[in-house]
Amino acid sequence: MISMVRKAKLRTGTALGALMALGAVAGCGQSVPDPHDTAPGPRASHSASPAAPTAPPTLAPGPGGLAPVFANGPRNDGKTVALTFDADMTADQGERAAGGERFDHPELIASLRRLKVPATVFMTGRWAEEYPDQARAIGADPLFEIANHSYSHHAFTGDCYGLPRVAASEMRADVERAYTAFRTAGVKKAMPYFRFPGGCYDDAALREVSAAGVTAVQWDVVSGDAFATDADAVAQQVLDGVRPGSVVVMHCTRSAAPTTERALRRIVPALREQGYRFVKVSELIGAASRKG
Repeated sequence: MISMVRKAKLRTGTALGALMALGAVAGCGQSVPDPHDTAPGPRASHSASPAAPTAPPTLAPGPGGLAPVFANGPRNDGKTVALTFDADMTADQGERAAGGERFDHPELIASLRRLKVPATVFMTGRWAEEYPDQARAIGADPLFEIANHSYSHHAFTGDCYGLPRVAASEMRADVERAYTAFRTAGVKKAMPYFRFPGGCYDDAALREVSAAGVTAVQWDVVSGDAFATDADAVAQQVLDGVRPGSVVVMHCTRSAAPTTERALRRIVPALREQGYRFVKVSELIGAASRKG
């Protein structure tokens, strides 16, 4: 999940904020074959060859085979904006969930549907295990796409807001374990996009997750919704930051981001009034790959 503080320094340290500093808390190109698509393909016809499935857009690997990093779409390709929501739950939060803490946010998802806003949900595998029915419903809704936020929500670098660290030798396995959790929950297709826990990464982490075939997705607008109590302040921070092609980071959880749904109800009509069109991250990545 993302932190309370401004998250801009990616490799050198301005990652997400200290959302997990006092213990884990949570929140709800080139085209390449998607290894995580478990949906059955089109049935072959005796009279014609089946159409090839369309693979989600991704970016080409960076220098030295590092996973590519995407933070925003083209600024000159129309007024588009992608709202993203981190559905976080760390590997050790089962007792808190059993005690009644809610790491999901059904009202937020319902508002997105009611407002007809496409969105990308970056989900941890542990969240999918805790809320399999919700994960499956989100994954089956064409309004949304599910992307990977790790299984454990442990850090992929050192000194990342107090998060426990994933060993380098286990990074790829942690990413792939999340995809397995999605499939087990009934998600038929998860996108080949990965968001680092805490937003923290370095070249070593990019090298390890590259083997999982993912594009790393960050953001250029921080909503500040984590633990926020003022929905209007959250909405204003988003409205002040959005530019064409922006990726906004928000959270999908009742316990750690209680104002997000209310902020959303102000953000959406305000941006539409300014002429913005809401899209999923995949559309922005597709636009970037065509221009690149």
